[in-house]
Amino acid sequence: MALSRKTKRSQSGAKPEPLTSDLAARIKRAQGEKSLAGDAEAASATRDMTGLSRGLRLGSEFIAAILVGAGIGYLLDLWLKTGPWLMLVMLLVGFAAGVLNVVRSAAEMNRAAPPPTAAMRVPDDDEDE
Repeated sequence: MALSRKTKRSQSGAKPEPLTSDLAARIKRAQGEKSLAGDAEAASATRDMTGLSRGLRLGSEFIAAILVGAGIGYLLDLWLKTGPWLMLVMLLVGFAAGVLNVVRSAAEMNRAAPPPTAAMRVPDDDEDE
C-alpha cells in the first residue's frame, strides 16, 4: 500500500507540518461546490412542487398563522384577565398574517415556476372563432 502524499516531519519528529496550500485550495473548492449545489437544490425543490404540495404548504401556513394568533391572544387573556377580547383581536391579526403569508408564498411559487409553453395553454372561447 503506497501513500500518494508524504507528510514531512519536523526535526524532532513530533508533528507533521501544517496543511499544504494544495490541500487548502481543494477544501475551498469543495466548499464552494457544496454551497452551489445547496442553492440549486433549494431552487429545484420550489420549482418541482406538485399541486398537492403547493396546496398543503399554503393551507398549513394559513392555519398556523391563525392558531398562533389565537394562542397568543388566549395567553394574553389569561395573563391580563380581559376575557375573550384579546383572543378575538389576535385571531383577526393571525388571519391577516395568514393571508399575507399565503400571498407571499404564492408569488414566490409563481416566480419559481417555469413559464407556460404553447402546449400548456388552454384555448379561450374567443380563439375558437
